[in-house]
Amino acid sequence: MKKKAYKSMVEEIATKQSGQNIIYRPTEKINTIIVDNFPALGRLSALRFLEWAQQNEGWTISLPTGKTPEHFIKWVSRLLNGWNTAEVKKILEEGGVDPTKKPDMSSFHFIQIDEFYPINSSQHNSFYYYVNKFYLRGFGLDPKKALLIDPNAIGLEDGYQLDDIWPDHVVDLGLRTQYPRNLLESRQKKVLNAVDQFCTDYENKIRALGGIGFFLGGIGPDGHIGFNVRGSDHFSTTRLTPTNYETQAAAASDLGGIEISRNRLVITIGLQTITYNPSTTAIIIAAGEAKAKVIKAAIQSEPNNQVPASALQSLPNACFYITKGAAKLLNERRYLEVKSHKEILPQDKFQILTDLAVERNKCILNLNKSDLRSIRSSKFILDTLGEDYKKALSEIHNTYIKRINDSMNLPKNKTFLHTAPHHDDIMLGYLPYLVRLMREASNTHYFNYLTSGFNAVTNKFMAEQLDLAKHFLREPEFKELIEKNYFDPQNEAFRNRDVFQYLDGVAANDKDAMNEGSSRRLLRNLVEIFEEDSFDNLMNRIEELSNYFRTQYPGKKDLPYIQQLKGMTREWEADILWGYFGFNTSSVIHSRLGFYKGDIFTEDPTVDRDVLPILENIKRIKPDIVTVALDPEGSGPDTHYKVLQAVSTALKMYEKETGNTDIEIWGYRNVWYRFHAAEANRFVPVTHNTRAILDHAFLNAFGSQRAASFPSYEYDGPFSGLAQKIQVEQYQQMKTVLGRDYFYQNPDSRIRSTRGFVFLKTMNLNEFYQKSSELRKSTENL
Repeated sequence: MKKKAYKSMVEEIATKQSGQNIIYRPTEKINTIIVDNFPALGRLSALRFLEWAQQNEGWTISLPTGKTPEHFIKWVSRLLNGWNTAEVKKILEEGGVDPTKKPDMSSFHFIQIDEFYPINSSQHNSFYYYVNKFYLRGFGLDPKKALLIDPNAIGLEDGYQLDDIWPDHVVDLGLRTQYPRNLLESRQKKVLNAVDQFCTDYENKIRALGGIGFFLGGIGPDGHIGFNVRGSDHFSTTRLTPTNYETQAAAASDLGGIEISRNRLVITIGLQTITYNPSTTAIIIAAGEAKAKVIKAAIQSEPNNQVPASALQSLPNACFYITKGAAKLLNERRYLEVKSHKEILPQDKFQILTDLAVERNKCILNLNKSDLRSIRSSKFILDTLGEDYKKALSEIHNTYIKRINDSMNLPKNKTFLHTAPHHDDIMLGYLPYLVRLMREASNTHYFNYLTSGFNAVTNKFMAEQLDLAKHFLREPEFKELIEKNYFDPQNEAFRNRDVFQYLDGVAANDKDAMNEGSSRRLLRNLVEIFEEDSFDNLMNRIEELSNYFRTQYPGKKDLPYIQQLKGMTREWEADILWGYFGFNTSSVIHSRLGFYKGDIFTEDPTVDRDVLPILENIKRIKPDIVTVALDPEGSGPDTHYKVLQAVSTALKMYEKETGNTDIEIWGYRNVWYRFHAAEANRFVPVTHNTRAILDHAFLNAFGSQRAASFPSYEYDGPFSGLAQKIQVEQYQQMKTVLGRDYFYQNPDSRIRSTRGFVFLKTMNLNEFYQKSSELRKSTENL
């Protein structure tokens, strides 16, 4: 077994370029290198992998699946394929890799990290399929030397498939210790025993090879490495095991919904499998502010079962490669960043002292010198400001109150263009504010949804909707509607009647009337997609589609016309939402930008395909205020960032064409990430009334999201519940910082009734362009 710790030239160069040390003891327990953005993360990990590969031909490698290694895969492929070109040689030399020795990729033994169970390994959402496509074929590895987890080949007798053994795809681990009650359970117990034996054999095969030589992994929302979830024993080995809710929520998009991922077990190598070889080079990569909390725990915690990645601290060649966003909460690096500026930046001052007030559970005006000395960053502020620290506390207190007051002075005679990547983003981000804005009759509102959002609609939901449509289509009234050409896709009056029918049902609490409205719109969508408007043709099409949705495995990439149908279902839900507030379908724009295709690695927007449609809407509407989803790097769906860049480009083109520089931008966030109070500049009070409107509107309008099939890992339930939770948490924070009496004793009833806050960031065009540019630099290699 190899035990030598390598000195990496790649890591030395990257550490020097970062301007920081590779570790700050004693706070940090493991080496860490920070890069600017997600692609740079892929470049660094690719260079380190190839450097290691040059020195360790014939050894073992274990590489991750999912979206995290996107740029690692692209960079390794680019460097291997262009190894002898001048461009690649320069990249290798500058990065610390010897360009004269191309590693023999066929010499390595590939070890698959994990897999869902049960899952048909031929499915495109299985990890077995992924590693064969991107690593064995993509990197030119030898399949004969690979250790793979193929559920189709474990314990199944001839003629049997996984569906025969696990017809409902649920594995009862109790069969390990109990007698089977029937023939099916006898077969299940036999297969389960075979899977357990496979795991033991798999572990032994890895150890027979000397353990893992190079391990590259991501880190999950609960801190999991592989599928070693929070609480895993650091001495764990390869095993079949259940997961936790956070992991199930993160896997929902891969498997076609939380309903499926809740019931899937996983086969995963253990933490000791990774650390068995003491000279293992173990790299963990993470991007985005959403990972900052788990990264802080992984890097700064003592070895702890609640922090799976802390097991890697025993490896001298282990290192975290992370982006600046993911490093945001690392204590020493944050302190050094604050200290490096000639003057304390206002946002740093606001953020540090606000966090201190919350941590000490004090009104910010009541913080004293002892409080400020308790944390290095706030002590630095105290040392810098001296007695003026009290003025800083007052400034923050007064500024926050102003931000609340500003939100209650509603704009008048303004045209709003509300943009969103997905169909529930606007309402989850700031509906309580919109309710007030819409009550001001002088304002005009348009709602522009920029992708079709089909990924959020399950096959099960579509099958249920088709069953309802088939039921109503048999009714005499619907046959008359067909004869009257009611389902003409271009007839806006009839499209609005779909919405009115549904909302009448909501008002009457009449589920049948609501279902009729949904069926009208679904039939209209079928007529548009398939250009069929006769009773028989529609019935045949419904049967065909019902069969598709009931037979395709969840998580499979849909055919384009299926994507369109699912997307139109999301569009229908948005039409219902704004009809709820009195807007007809002419106020709701569905752009269906072309970059959104459902691939695991999403395309970038292009000007002609994705930017010009936005520009045309801006030119037609001539908005005074444009709202945008403003998530930080790597912290929301990738779609959010790409839509933001498309909107930014469209606004620049509009400004250049018209000379109009007066547009105001409102940035919002919703369930994927949230503003710190120091970042936002408009605090919108949320009352019990507006919270109730949010919940009622969401659950009635967004039928496909009611079951929360693709939830956040933070909340087990529909997104409206998580949005309310965030709003209440922001209120509790402000109640601490401003003092409870500000709310309880306030002369303004709107403040006294506040029980939540929506945070927004308002900007002029130049400020927005700067923010967009900063975000682009943190996301792309520029």
